[in-house]
Amino acid sequence: MSLQEFWFVLIGVLFTGYFVLEGFDFGVGMLMPVLGKGSDTRRRVVLNTIGPVWDGNEVWLITAAGAMFAAFPEWYASLFSGFYFVLLLILVALILRICAIEYRAKIDDPAWRARCDIGIGIGSWVPALAWGWVFANIVRGVPLDADKQITGSAADLFSPYALLGALTTGLLFLLHGAIFVGLKTGGEVRADAVRLARLLLAPTALVVAGFGVWTQLAYGAGWTWIPLGVAVLGLAVAAVAVFAERDGWAFTGTTFAIGAATVLLFGSLFPNVLPSTISDAFHLTIDNASSTPYTLKVMSWAAVIVTPVVLGYQGWTYWVFRKRLTVEQIPAHTGLPLGPVKD
Repeated sequence: MSLQEFWFVLIGVLFTGYFVLEGFDFGVGMLMPVLGKGSDTRRRVVLNTIGPVWDGNEVWLITAAGAMFAAFPEWYASLFSGFYFVLLLILVALILRICAIEYRAKIDDPAWRARCDIGIGIGSWVPALAWGWVFANIVRGVPLDADKQITGSAADLFSPYALLGALTTGLLFLLHGAIFVGLKTGGEVRADAVRLARLLLAPTALVVAGFGVWTQLAYGAGWTWIPLGVAVLGLAVAAVAVFAERDGWAFTGTTFAIGAATVLLFGSLFPNVLPSTISDAFHLTIDNASSTPYTLKVMSWAAVIVTPVVLGYQGWTYWVFRKRLTVEQIPAHTGLPLGPVKD
């Protein structure tokens, strides 16, 4: 395996980890109004399922973007310039979500918490849909010219395939989040999460199968039938486990489904990193978009040393916070009152 191939695979692994881990974060945020309806205590239970881990999950995106910038600067430059508005929208949505989560409990006021909940919802829905749209366009190809600039109009990027990609990630993350809430909670919150997961199974499986088959037939390689099959099998396992109320197996199923779907996308893209719809000669590939061999070699040693430490720490975090949550465990609000404090 060449260094260029190694870093393409590593970036794929980083995005896989990001979509699997941040996927249920997005799902929880999207489902807060549904699973948390009726009382603020229920909403706090739902939000606290991701409380200890959501910020660590976002590190995967930072690492993936950094690896892309260092290993394939031409890919990074063309992608981030051509998709500037959408990627900026994702960034703003993530910042809004961060602020809403961090500041929700600072003020003990229902109106304040309601506004924060809106921020959490927007910050979850926008990236969940936008990432599918972005990666569908990357696999499909963009109007990339000889100067490595993305040309054409915005309408070129809103193809049926790209819109189906957005719907795919949106539904997958919704299902993933519902199953995660069922795994991490007890009582009525868990019962509602399991019930919602059952309702989401059929539309999610239909959309994922449609997008996966379209990707495979139009852009896939021979071996990418394997991740497509794994994704379908993962959803089948999740379906059986949800109805059997085996939360751990259900979460494992959606984890494999999301991971395999990401492998399908990167496998369909290889050896390109950004195909051109104008001419095959304008494709960005792992060879013409990469950094120098020396840069890749230094980065590889750093990745080999640091990655196991990061994985070990994050795995330990999940183990420490593995217990279920119930409404009875949620303490009273301790935030400050809205407005000036009276003597």
